[in-house]
Order: sequence, then structure tokens, then C-alpha cells
Amino acid sequence: MKTRLISVALLALVCATAAAQQPIGNLSANPYAPNSTSNQYGAGSRYNPNSVNNPYGQYGSQYSRRSANNPYATDAPKLYDSQGNYRGKLSSNRYDPDSVSNPYGRYGSKYSSDSINNPYGAGSPYRSDSPNNPYGTGLQIITDDD
Repeated sequence: MKTRLISVALLALVCATAAAQQPIGNLSANPYAPNSTSNQYGAGSRYNPNSVNNPYGQYGSQYSRRSANNPYATDAPKLYDSQGNYRGKLSSNRYDPDSVSNPYGRYGSKYSSDSINNPYGAGSPYRSDSPNNPYGTGLQIITDDD
């Protein structure tokens, strides 16, 4: 009975954690993909409330702690590739160690294979899930809702 109760509690915790994460689009150079941040009529629309391109939305405002465009953001959206590998935070915060804008960090350095700024690594224009491939799917943008 105790084992079953623990299993139910763990399942509830996993479900609550999964429900708290929300995809808001794909960081992609593909202007035709509906989930691409480069599609001005899809996920990249400046009128979409969840778009990183909406200057008044929580993910695009220069003042929101969750924004990709706030240089002091503390809770910026996260990037994941097609295999589910974490690729850093979509953030303009140059001091956050996980930010894609940190030139010395793992996800922002042009020399790191995990960085979208490395044209021979995660940022290769020939990878289907690279944000720099104009025909690819890009990296999924995930937020943690509280």
C-alpha cells in the first residue's frame, strides 16, 4: 500500500511538472513553418501574445523577467533540439551562463559545439533542427509557467 501511494505521488509530481512547461514556438529561420519565430503570421507574429517578437508580451517585452529580449531576464524561455537536448536559454542576458547571448558560455560561445552561434555545431545551417537553417524546423522554445 505504501509503495502504491508513493507511486501515485510521483506520478502526480511528474504530471504537474510536465503541465507547467509550455511550448511557444520554434526558434527558426524558416519563414514558412507555422511554429517558426520567423513566420510573421504564425508563432513569430508580433500580435501573438506568446511570441518572443511581441514587444508587449511576457516573452518579448524588454521588461519581463521571462522575456528573450530583456538583458536582465532571470526566467527566459529554454531551447531544446529535436532529440530533446537542452540548448540553453533564449535570452539577451550576456551574464547568464546558460544564455545563447553569453559569448563565453556553453550555449553562446561561437566555439562550443552546443552553441547555436557555432556554424559547425548546433548552429550549422545544414542541421534540420538548427535555428539557422532556412528550411529546417529550428529549436523548440519552452517556457516554465508558475
